[in-house]
Amino acid sequence: MSNVKEKITKIIHEQPDDSSFDEILRELAFHRMIERGLQDSKAERLISNEEMKRRILSWQK
Repeated sequence: MSNVKEKITKIIHEQPDDSSFDEILRELAFHRMIERGLQDSKAERLISNEEMKRRILSWQK
C-alpha cells in the first residue's frame, strides 16, 4: 500500500468498533511516529543513548 489514504483506512479499520475518536487519532499518530523514526534510521539521522540522556537531563533543569 503506497497510497496514504489506503494506509490510513487500513489502520482505522483495524481498530475495534467501539474506539473513540481520540483513540483512533492516537493510533494514527503512533503509526506516523514509527514511520518517521524508520525514515530517520535509514537516513542515519541518529543520536546515541548517551546524547539522548544528556538532552533529557537538560530539559529537567
